[in-house]
Amino acid sequence: MREDQLQVFLEGVRKYFTRVSGEEIFVGTPYLVENSIPEAQHYSGVIAISGKNKGIVYFTSPEKMAKRLLELMGEKDTSEANLMDLVGEVANTIAGNARSEFGEKFEISVPIVIRGAPDEIMLPREGRSFVIPLEWKRCQAAIVVALYKDKNRNTPKNGEPV
Repeated sequence: MREDQLQVFLEGVRKYFTRVSGEEIFVGTPYLVENSIPEAQHYSGVIAISGKNKGIVYFTSPEKMAKRLLELMGEKDTSEANLMDLVGEVANTIAGNARSEFGEKFEISVPIVIRGAPDEIMLPREGRSFVIPLEWKRCQAAIVVALYKDKNRNTPKNGEPV
């Protein structure tokens, strides 16, 4: 994945936090991590990607960050169900922003929200992922991007994906 492609995910999270909180989120330097030890906080909102690329994009957040976001939105119910909905919404917003940038061949699923890290069904253990560290109100979170070219898709002679 190229740096300019990672920027699409960075912009998605920046827009989300600015819109919801009125404040910027600090975005750290992206780095690669082996999928055998996935990056995860308390909750992870996972979006499956298919089409030209396949893989997953997920937003992983500590419970404290999710609660603060809910409170900023005026939500008094900080139950686990609402925290998980929020984390799914953040993941969906980030992936939706990427879809608008990458086009219709970047197909996204509805979010699946889990506690902790995605398992090997969602995140192939033999690959590597980009981790984009985030910090907001002294809480550490991350966006993890694990995208691979779909080797099963046919490509015409001109090299453009089908």
